[in-house]
Amino acid sequence: MARRRPQGRSVNGILLLDKPVGLTSNAALQQVKRLFKAAKAGHTGNLDPLASGLLPLCFGEATKFSAFLLDSDKHYIGTCKLGVTTTSADAEGEVLERNPVGNYSRAEVEAVLAGFVGEIEQIPPMHSAIKVNGEPLYKLAHQGKEIAREPRQITIYALELVSQDGDELILDVRCSKGTYIRTLVEDIGRQLGCGAHLCALRRTGAGPFSIDQAVPLSELEHRAESGLAALDQALLPVEAALGEWPELVLTDNTAYYLRQGQAVQIPQAPTSGLVRLVVGDGSRFIGVGRILADGRVAPQRLVSHGG
Repeated sequence: MARRRPQGRSVNGILLLDKPVGLTSNAALQQVKRLFKAAKAGHTGNLDPLASGLLPLCFGEATKFSAFLLDSDKHYIGTCKLGVTTTSADAEGEVLERNPVGNYSRAEVEAVLAGFVGEIEQIPPMHSAIKVNGEPLYKLAHQGKEIAREPRQITIYALELVSQDGDELILDVRCSKGTYIRTLVEDIGRQLGCGAHLCALRRTGAGPFSIDQAVPLSELEHRAESGLAALDQALLPVEAALGEWPELVLTDNTAYYLRQGQAVQIPQAPTSGLVRLVVGDGSRFIGVGRILADGRVAPQRLVSHGG
């Protein structure tokens, strides 16, 4: 039986979307994919409907490198509502408890925040997309079920108090992948003794990208009225996903052997890790290589065009 060819045009690159509040990440992806008339696209990590901000979308060949963005560090600005806990640890859940909020000084709040900086363990919330026996936790939560979850190790690189206004704290969080800001806020409320939930969240950074580079959905819809070329101007090149990775410049001959799946020796290559591979004058990106123990460079993930 012949395989169905994907409908839509071939689009390659990365779009930095400023996702609005109210849309799931997948709903935002599907809207943008339709605007671009793209055959293939994917997002690089869920942002809850409650959250807005930076959502990198990968098109075509860029989807081969989306895992690197999924694994990247993140940056958020979140609003913590003290004194109220909810079933989902955010504003979308039902209220569980209301407690009086102490007259905490800034120093007292910052002392609590300092206890969360570094490598910590975090228990994922029931209202999450993590799957147990093939079933997402949020579906079980909607059925009123609560199951034991294993704690996960995450890293909070920085946790700063931006402002404090009565029962609201605005927090600046830099963290590793897999961090649930809802759970972090809930744990902060527990440490303060009054409980808390997340009432607003904005992602301002993901890997090498910043919210300053992102394009709102409304602007994309406006560009679409001028045609696909206007939309394509918003795309970053595929290799933008790799940020400041070390770059290796290959000859056409070396690139040929890499494309055949063979490891090659390249003078002055790094001694370990992953590298960005370009050909000739450096303008032709062909993918990612991995440094082997013997110093050779092996193909890790290659694009099917260029080079």
